[in-house]
Amino acid sequence: MPAISFQHVGKTYPGARGAVQALDDVSFDIEPGEFFGLLGPNGAGKTTLISILAGLARATSGSVTVLGHDVVTDYAQARRSLGIVPQELVFDPFFSVRESLRIQGGYFGVRTDAKANDAWIDELLANLGLSDKADANMRQLSGGMKRRVLVAQALVHRPPVIVLDEPTAGVDVELRQTLWQFVARLNKEGHTVLLTTHYLEEAEALCGRLAMLKQGRVVALDRTSALLAGTASTMLRFKMDAPLPPQLVGQSRVTGRIVQITAHDAHEVETILGVLRNAGCQPEDLEIGRADLEDVFLEIMNGAPRISAPVGVAA
Repeated sequence: MPAISFQHVGKTYPGARGAVQALDDVSFDIEPGEFFGLLGPNGAGKTTLISILAGLARATSGSVTVLGHDVVTDYAQARRSLGIVPQELVFDPFFSVRESLRIQGGYFGVRTDAKANDAWIDELLANLGLSDKADANMRQLSGGMKRRVLVAQALVHRPPVIVLDEPTAGVDVELRQTLWQFVARLNKEGHTVLLTTHYLEEAEALCGRLAMLKQGRVVALDRTSALLAGTASTMLRFKMDAPLPPQLVGQSRVTGRIVQITAHDAHEVETILGVLRNAGCQPEDLEIGRADLEDVFLEIMNGAPRISAPVGVAA
C-alpha cells in the first residue's frame, strides 16, 4: 500500500478568461519510508497538490489517498496520518511554545496530560533547538524560531507521513542543518517524507526519488541518481567579468560573475575553451565537474518529459 497515492488528479479554477488548469492528470505513488521530492517552478501546481493532500482544496477529478485512506471520503484517518509543515508562518500569539504543541497534539486526540506526550515534546524541542524557548510566548520568537515551532507542531502527533512544503524558505543555515538532521533521522526510523523545495541542493542530497511538475503536469519521475545520470555529465564553471561570446550565450547559465556551461564530452569542453580564448575572455577559477540537480531541472523544464518505470521496476 502506498504511503501517498495521487491518481489522475486534476484541478481547475474559474478565471476571467475561462477555467484555469492548475493540475492536469497527475499520477504517482510514494512508497512507505521514501524521502520523496516534489519540484517545479512557481505556478507549476506543487502547492495546489499539497493543498488537496491536506484537505485544504478539493480536486476536480481523480483521487488522493494517505496509507489507503481517501482524503475526501475518509478524511479523519487521512489527516491523522499526516504532519504538514506549511510555507506560511501561522501561529497563535496567545500561547507559549509548549502550550502550542500540547494544543496541536490535542487536535489529533493526544492527551495533553500524558507523560509520554510531554517526553516527545521535550525531544522535539531539543532536536529543533527550542528547549530554551519552551515557555516563551510565540509573539516573542524570531521568524526562524517560529518556523521551528511549525515543524514541531507537524510532528507532535507522531504522523507516519511528513509533508514539508518549502520548510527552509528564508531561514538560516543553522536551522537547515538542524531540521535536516532530525528529519533524516525520522525517515530512517520509517517515516515517509514528501518535500517541496526550491533549494535543489537539498533535494539532491536528501531525496531518493523525485517528481517534477510543469504547468500542472508531471514531466519527470525517477530516482534522483537516474535523473542525474541522464543529463550532460560535464559542467564548466568559472567566473568572468566580460560578456560571454554570442556563441555560448544560449547554452550558458549566468549568476552574477559565475558562468556555468554544459558539455557532453571532452571535444565540446575543448571547443568552449577555444571560443573563450578567441574572444579574448579570461575566465577565473575554472572548474570542470559533474552536472548537478539544478542543471537537470533546467534541462527538463526546457525539454522533453522524462518519466521512469514504476517504482520497484528497473528503469
